[in-house]
Amino acid sequence: MEPSYVPAQQDEPAKKAGKLIMQICQSLIGGKPVNSNLPVIEKRYPATGEVIAHIEPASGEMLDRAVEVAQQAQVSWAKTDAFERAKILHCAASLMREANDELAHLEVRDVGKLFSEAVSGDVPSGIDAFDYFAACITAQNGDFNKWDNAIGYSVRVPLGVCAGIGAWNYPMQIACWKSAPALAAGNAFILKPSEETPFVAQRVAELLQAAGLPNGLFQIIHGDADIGAAICAHPGIAKISLTGGVETGRMIMSQSAHSLKRITLELGGKSPLLVFDDCDFDLAVQTALDANFYTAGEVCSNATRVFVQRSIADDFIAALTAKAEALRVGDPMARDIQMGALISARHLAKVLDYVAIGASEGATIATGGQQLQPQGFENGYFMQPTILTNCTDDMRVVREEIFGPVMSVLIFDDEDEAVRRANDTDFGLGAGVMTKDLGRAHRVANALESGNVWVNSYNLLPPGLPFGGAKQSGFGRENSAATLDAYSEIKSVYIQL
Repeated sequence: MEPSYVPAQQDEPAKKAGKLIMQICQSLIGGKPVNSNLPVIEKRYPATGEVIAHIEPASGEMLDRAVEVAQQAQVSWAKTDAFERAKILHCAASLMREANDELAHLEVRDVGKLFSEAVSGDVPSGIDAFDYFAACITAQNGDFNKWDNAIGYSVRVPLGVCAGIGAWNYPMQIACWKSAPALAAGNAFILKPSEETPFVAQRVAELLQAAGLPNGLFQIIHGDADIGAAICAHPGIAKISLTGGVETGRMIMSQSAHSLKRITLELGGKSPLLVFDDCDFDLAVQTALDANFYTAGEVCSNATRVFVQRSIADDFIAALTAKAEALRVGDPMARDIQMGALISARHLAKVLDYVAIGASEGATIATGGQQLQPQGFENGYFMQPTILTNCTDDMRVVREEIFGPVMSVLIFDDEDEAVRRANDTDFGLGAGVMTKDLGRAHRVANALESGNVWVNSYNLLPPGLPFGGAKQSGFGRENSAATLDAYSEIKSVYIQL
């Protein structure tokens, strides 16, 4: 049985957002767009495949100028009282909330994900970061020591100019999660968005400027891996924060080594969801679906390895398959659609290749596995939600990150086996546990080798909770006070009395 795919009616705001007018995206240096003479990069709308923007990549000279401007602006910003910095960042958050729908429309154009996801989750999670770190910076304290004839204290001081290199799946969230703690700590920030997703970053920059952030403190450098390498090698940049794949992370470390930059790497994952037979069955089924098909599966922490206890496996797979087949795929702006497009034709081909690899290795395609051409969006990059069963731990589809709507289901017998197999991976970004047994929840969460563990939920990321990986999923954290510390360093002062 195939899912039902129908075109949906758009409401008036959606129709307005759907006017795909060609745009020119230029780097933003010192508060102003800057022309580039380099060949443009085409930006396509994932839902239709049509070119909707030309991105002008920055040159090395433009990067030099951006760093120079950032260094000048950062000196004054570092001296600005923390409460004054916080007021500007709180104001920026307020302006972003007023523009929530607009930012969500831009995110749809960037990624092809559902408007309903962007407007309710992705955009607000980025905005919350500005409020959170604005509050944190006003409460940051150092240490104080006293001896018979001396005192000593420590303070946090900013690093200088920091940079963020973003992935394409969460442009709003990534822009905010990286810039908010950097700015709060007194740094200047340069963002290189993915060349696939240029729109949201431009609007974030405008709203920060409107909130009173001085020019030069948040700048945008557009381009591909070439300018990314130049950012990593630039001696005037003190820290790089990357969201991307493992191979990109290795390159970032190598390119940043000469100048000994501080680095935060949020990389890939192949996260497990452990479904025990004492779980809330309906909740577990829905959680597995959400943890695989949200944002068309293009989420680094998604639980793409679903381990199900044998006693409930048949019923669980049947329920999963029925619900997956009922998902409606199509126009990301439509209210009754439940999964949007993948980012590009090349990425869609890669995901479909993985499904074929899984079948060749012996996995069963329980549902899905095919490209889709919804009516009115025949040239978009759509795919059926896909569930692979009869999977084994040694299959490539179980071991390698696919980054698409492909779930691998595996069966286990007892808790020790489930934990052992869940940990048998090079990754360690996320993990989930579905159980009603509180003791088991704590025990398994403690045993899982992962930077994040969700119990009876998945992929929930409040701003005060650290997010990041173990093993080859990277190091360092997004969100939380730990991230604020990563954008500063400790200065100790000893005073002889």
